[in-house]
Amino acid sequence: MRLHFRGVVLPGEEVRDLWVHDGVISFEPVARAETVHASGWIVPGLVDAHCHVGIKYGGGDEDRDGAIAQAEVERDAGALLLRDAGSPIDTRFIDERADLPEIIRAGRHIARPKRYIRELGIELDDERDLPEIVAEQARRGDGWVKIVGDWIDRTVGDLAPLWSDAVLKEAIDAAHREGARVTAHVFGEDALYGLLGAGIDCIEHGTGLTDETLEMMAAHGTALVPTLINIDTFPEIADSAGKFPVYAAHMRDLHRRSRETVAKAHDAGIPVYTGTDAGGSIKHGRIADEIAALYGAGFSGHDALGASSWNARTWLGRPGIEPGAQADFVVYQQDPRLAPEVLATPSWVVLRGRVYDRRDPVTGYR
Repeated sequence: MRLHFRGVVLPGEEVRDLWVHDGVISFEPVARAETVHASGWIVPGLVDAHCHVGIKYGGGDEDRDGAIAQAEVERDAGALLLRDAGSPIDTRFIDERADLPEIIRAGRHIARPKRYIRELGIELDDERDLPEIVAEQARRGDGWVKIVGDWIDRTVGDLAPLWSDAVLKEAIDAAHREGARVTAHVFGEDALYGLLGAGIDCIEHGTGLTDETLEMMAAHGTALVPTLINIDTFPEIADSAGKFPVYAAHMRDLHRRSRETVAKAHDAGIPVYTGTDAGGSIKHGRIADEIAALYGAGFSGHDALGASSWNARTWLGRPGIEPGAQADFVVYQQDPRLAPEVLATPSWVVLRGRVYDRRDPVTGYR
């Protein structure tokens, strides 16, 4: 398949031509190429850096067909690279499908009994087993491991850390020896100190970040994936937690200041990347909503889109739009940095050189 596209290739400002042949990008003309799009904005494939392919919407394990359907929804939204931040099933069968996004896996969540969503993760009775299990998941994953850093502790009626500082240091060191990075689910304030002190590489959600822990993150280069559309479910979670009024009030407060917290992280120079937390309570295919949420937190259009495209791809070790790179990109009729609403309706999605026409099935228009 020989294809030709012309448009502004982001993150640059230059209108240029690019060709696709044998699934890769060329900046040199390819003979007998078909022009697919002659005017628009061409964006490196979007990234959902916190996405759970394999968790059924509403909870439970997804079957093979269901997981494939989830990946197809992500592809059609333009999310062509997924970091699976924990899944109860092995999704490597998706790697066999050239028509589905690439998944970078973090293995299974690692938690304590009754301190996370039931049956979703590996539950450790003894925290001293954490370094061994982290190393095992590092060997099974794609360079990432996921730890549950805090969760509601019903004995105190509020969010509380799951692990001691000493065992976290051992566990994160174990992952690093295996060549893997570690990320952690963290809602509240208290768990952040031990995780950051132990050298963790990424924080998921991060609603409890304070000026002090933001400074720690910036000093270490720790990334943040805030999952803002998931954080918008906090009031609903609080409403269902009537037996735990302190926890409910805490969750409402974390939600109230979530945009300010993410803006402070960005201003502090902390790398911020988009993740929807799709799977479970969040439907797949909502990467446009997550990018829009960064706009709402005060990010410029360029920074918000970069957090879901060229910057996120570099962070995860994948190329953008360059000669010889796999042809994974999304085409829009308008500049998505200035008109974020167009992110929900790409004109074309190109994955591994194959074109997916995003024509609206109702209107017939792109």
